[in-house]
Amino acid sequence: MKNGEKSMIVLNTTNMEPPESHQIKTLIVYDSVYGNTEKIAKAIGDAIIGEVKVLRVGEVNISELKTFNLLIVGSPTQGGRPTPAMQGFLNKISEPVIKGIRVAAFDTRMSTRFIGIFGFAAVRIADSLKKKGGSIITPPEGFFVKDKGQEDSLKEGELDRAVRWAKELVSSS
Repeated sequence: MKNGEKSMIVLNTTNMEPPESHQIKTLIVYDSVYGNTEKIAKAIGDAIIGEVKVLRVGEVNISELKTFNLLIVGSPTQGGRPTPAMQGFLNKISEPVIKGIRVAAFDTRMSTRFIGIFGFAAVRIADSLKKKGGSIITPPEGFFVKDKGQEDSLKEGELDRAVRWAKELVSSS
């Protein structure tokens, strides 16, 4: 580590990584109310090879975003939107910070028709990142919970689906 650099949490590395010029540096930013979105974010982080940092939205330093070449942002859907903390984070991002960075968005959501009327957080996150200059690499993804307002309520198979989604993200980028 060079003088003045901060240490980075590396969740997943292998001895078979590509050369540093081709290495993907990924930041996963999430907010979570009942822990379900956090579990999805960590599953995504564990599935990606290279330098991966998984941070709750309040822990992110906006100026560091430009040091990553893949930014994945996720939030629970609340009233068709991301959480207020995630909306605040997205509002703070300026175009020069993420211009050209590959981005992807996900959310956790209920699978009822009524909820779908209002929309989903991932779509709004992706739209915001795209407007600020991010390069969307995949359509927004939703992961389903069984019960609103419950911890440990991810539907069966959603963590495995998050892992598959993460691997597809990296292979397509």
